Amino acid sequence: MNKPINYVLILFAFVLAVACSGKKEAADAVASNDEWPEMDEFHMIMAESFHPYKDSANIEPAKANAAEMARVAEKWANAALPEKVNNDETKASLAQLKDDAAAFSQVVQSGDTTKIGESLTSLHDLFHKLQESWYGGGKEEVHEHP
Repeated sequence: MNKPINYVLILFAFVLAVACSGKKEAADAVASNDEWPEMDEFHMIMAESFHPYKDSANIEPAKANAAEMARVAEKWANAALPEKVNNDETKASLAQLKDDAAAFSQVVQSGDTTKIGESLTSLHDLFHKLQESWYGGGKEEVHEHP
């Protein structure tokens, strides 16, 4: 093969590799700003806990998930925040969620279904405030559960 053609092919492969890696880094940056995995994890356990209570007054899933919900809330509160919600209001809401989830776990141990339901509803409302700040990009906006 001709040496100049080899050099051109090598140069082309190098340029292509550099160009593709830059696109991947840009795509990763966009994806990381469009995702909040800790919120999604909390959302799953909240949905499993709250909807049976809301839909049919079944408090048992919430009681069973209380300790896990507190653990996930703490993990979320301690995680790095995506840029669009990295502000004092979100940090305060996450700290409150962590405290309220721990308190909910304690209320569950009391066995008082009225207090458990009230605590769960309050925790759910606080979660929705955080979720709305995410979907609204920091603006208050209403989003429904799927």
